[in-house]
Amino acid sequence: MKKICIFLLFTISLFSKEIKPIFSLETRALVYDFVLDGSNLYVANDFGTIEVFDLFKKKKIDEIVLPPMFTLQGEQVTPKIISVDRHNGKTLFVSTTLKGFREVWLHDGFNLKQIIKAEDKLPIRKAKFVDDGKFVFGTIAHEMILHDTSDSFNIYRKHIEESAFSDVMLSEDKKTMVSSSESGRVTLIDVKSGAILNKFESQNVDNIYKLSYKNGTIVTAGQDRRVAVYQENERPYYIKSDFLVYSVGLSPKGEIAAFSSGEENHLQVFNVKTKKMMNRLVGHKTIPTNIKFFNEKELFSSGDENRVFYWRID
Repeated sequence: MKKICIFLLFTISLFSKEIKPIFSLETRALVYDFVLDGSNLYVANDFGTIEVFDLFKKKKIDEIVLPPMFTLQGEQVTPKIISVDRHNGKTLFVSTTLKGFREVWLHDGFNLKQIIKAEDKLPIRKAKFVDDGKFVFGTIAHEMILHDTSDSFNIYRKHIEESAFSDVMLSEDKKTMVSSSESGRVTLIDVKSGAILNKFESQNVDNIYKLSYKNGTIVTAGQDRRVAVYQENERPYYIKSDFLVYSVGLSPKGEIAAFSSGEENHLQVFNVKTKKMMNRLVGHKTIPTNIKFFNEKELFSSGDENRVFYWRID
């Protein structure tokens, strides 16, 4: 497929502007991941907790706390929570362990249950809900695992490619998912069977840090300073940034995207269809590593700091 390259000078046009955050939510520790669920925000941090914020009240209303770990010398170590997801009132998350493997936990609103133990020796990087009892795990070795908690077994465990895994996102109906890797390839996968449906590899030539997948559109954030865009029935293209792109997010309709831009830790918004640069979001003190849209005009973002920012782009 023929590549269409767009090289951009990151100067703000007469029709765009710099936008500052409407507000920010302060967390108890550095933010690793977060997920929106209705009017609540679930924030995973490096202090072993998931903080729950009410977005209307703009304050913390609850917290899920993991027990500390202990070294052989008796030293207390706090686990880091590196991935969090929500579905039907339940919270799914991944935590680090002392030996480098991961543990996966499920909180139903009242009780905390361990799904995967460190003894299982799975280097899981991401965990996503498929339904109440089934989850998708992405491992560092780029294995995709569909796990069923009813009998605690793996429906499948498939090695997608040799390059290390970086990210996975599921479609809104949970029927397909896209995974990315250090190769710059994006793979479209059938969730139920694990079958590979398509491969997209014409736009990124290096590690993809993050991706977003909404309404059939895929957008990537690359170490090669590219933001790749794959749309159904359209030619793929990439936007060339002047700095490594660490994060990207898509609006629910897949029409508006934002990506981390430049050494000053800004976010750049653009129209996916027209490729037009829109407003620039200014306020992060560190590199933005997570971007999640609430709707077509509102989004949240976080970096390696103890804060989550809220923006309006209209």
